[in-house]
Amino acid sequence: MGRAFEVRKVAMAKTQAAKSKVYSKYGKEIYVTAKNGGPDPDTNLSLRRLIEKAKKDQVPAHVVEKAIDKASGAGGEDYSTARYEGYGPGGCMVIVDCLTDNNNRTITEVRNCFTKTNAKIGAPGAVMHMFDHQAIFAFAGDDDEPVLEALIMADADVTDIEVEDGMVTVFAPHTEFYKVKTALTETFEGIEFDTEEITFVPQTTTTITGDDIPLFEKFMDMLNDCDDVQDIYHNAQVDE
Repeated sequence: MGRAFEVRKVAMAKTQAAKSKVYSKYGKEIYVTAKNGGPDPDTNLSLRRLIEKAKKDQVPAHVVEKAIDKASGAGGEDYSTARYEGYGPGGCMVIVDCLTDNNNRTITEVRNCFTKTNAKIGAPGAVMHMFDHQAIFAFAGDDDEPVLEALIMADADVTDIEVEDGMVTVFAPHTEFYKVKTALTETFEGIEFDTEEITFVPQTTTTITGDDIPLFEKFMDMLNDCDDVQDIYHNAQVDE
């Protein structure tokens, strides 16, 4: 019984740590977005998107409110964005986005993740050209024609629409996020999005095999453990 309790306690601690990381990530990003674009989500569309995303990820309302209140006041932390690119285990391409108040600390921590997993950090632009910055929406459906018609009527620019396994996925330039979302929600009453995000989509994939699989998993875990890391994008496809 003692051993079972210890295992359960460790699992609970890991879950709590993961939650704390998510809350911290959103708090920081909401703070910066509200500080730069204003605390009103009706006029700051980036803030509105972040708040909606935070709700989906079950971030408590008090975390969101605290970050906005903090951004509304004078002073506060001075965060800046930092992006690192390179090649992970197995030669996969990786983009790491950070928010930091200490660039020296952040680059040291991120570089450490690369060097300890046989990965290689590169110069700015090293792999960015192999990713497309896109808005993605996925929802239940099996017909792309009415979706395409609704988007054409709204004069929304769309990159691609896929239908697979009862899901419709819409890809659009990241600048079209709100135009696409508005067109879909106004056309299809009660639509619920499984995915609604702006992300970097790789143009190709790199298969990770053999000894590179545990290295890749260690690489991802190390990056996720860095407090300053906000998002990780890669083109790895793990061979299972």
